[in-house]
Amino acid sequence: MSDKYKLTNETMEAGGIKLFRIQALRSFGDVKAGDLGGWVEGVKNLSQEGDAWVSRNAQVFGDAQVYGDARVHGNARVFGNAGVYDDAWVHDDAQVYGDAWVYGDARVFGDAQVYGNAGVYGDAQVFGNAWVFGDARVSGDAQVYGDAGVYGDAGVSGDAGVYGNARVYGDARISGNARVFDNAQVYGDKPGTPMVPINI
Repeated sequence: MSDKYKLTNETMEAGGIKLFRIQALRSFGDVKAGDLGGWVEGVKNLSQEGDAWVSRNAQVFGDAQVYGDARVHGNARVFGNAGVYDDAWVHDDAQVYGDAWVYGDARVFGDAQVYGNAGVYGDAQVFGNAWVFGDARVSGDAQVYGDAGVYGDAGVSGDAGVYGNARVYGDARISGNARVFDNAQVYGDKPGTPMVPINI
């Protein structure tokens, strides 16, 4: 199949890196031929296959990749070695970077940040001013939002929610219908050891 987009001559700089605005060459998904998209450093950043798209003022650069049917839009930025794929969306002012991955039907939005080697997948949502980093995983139908942080080797899954100013870190695992909120902290000392909750 023919290429779905091209790099236009319209450029901008992000951190000293030259980015090009993209334009659709054919219609796919809800994108129409001729539509202007967001900004990429090169064709390496956005697959020519599937319905993946970068729109509005979103930026994808470095060795980051967007593919499958993923969407990056709004003022979102995806960079470093990050990947966004399947049906995942990154939008608003969210940032995904480092070696982080967002996939499945996951959503990262608001001012959220996902970075390091973190993964957000399944139907999980990370939003607000939340941040997920290190080797942390957020999956299932879990939600991390507000000013919450999940990091280290921590995992949040199932229908769990982490919000407020809560912190989940170390090797802690939050799952089921658990809620961690306000200024609560949940951590695990070593792999395989029980989590130690404080102020849940």
